[in-house]
Amino acid sequence: MLIVLAFIILFHLAAAILLFVATIHNAWWVVSRPGINIISDLWYACNTTCESIEDSHTVNAAYLQAVQATMILATILCCVSFFVFILQLFRIKQGERFIFTAIIQILASLCVMIAVSIYTAENKSFHKHDLQEGSFGSSYVVAWISFPMTLISGLVYLVLRKRK
Repeated sequence: MLIVLAFIILFHLAAAILLFVATIHNAWWVVSRPGINIISDLWYACNTTCESIEDSHTVNAAYLQAVQATMILATILCCVSFFVFILQLFRIKQGERFIFTAIIQILASLCVMIAVSIYTAENKSFHKHDLQEGSFGSSYVVAWISFPMTLISGLVYLVLRKRK
């Protein structure tokens, strides 16, 4: 049982680390042309210097802010879920399930899915006209990888019972 518990904890921590990397790292959108290598994340577009992505009262800015908010919320929920799991590990009675932890973790996976789906649908509108001809970067891929990891982790917590 200790090996299963260690695996569950490591899997959850790996999902949390992937969420942190996807949210913080600056490679959601990559534009590579001869002489130009521009990377963009949820907040900045960087070449040799970084400039913040325009923030205005437009629909495009609202979509980007929704992606920012849901990625941050997913990261926070994943961390809260881990702490709730540790608390429940010592507090709940033998034979009970980690339902509260599972609900929080599944909500985190839902937030990741919403954020990445919005970014996928609206990514061309987030960037200036000269940056639209690019491709998705590594942080975008990491965000998509963190979605099934958090979902699987939540489902494992839903099935898991406390044993001796």
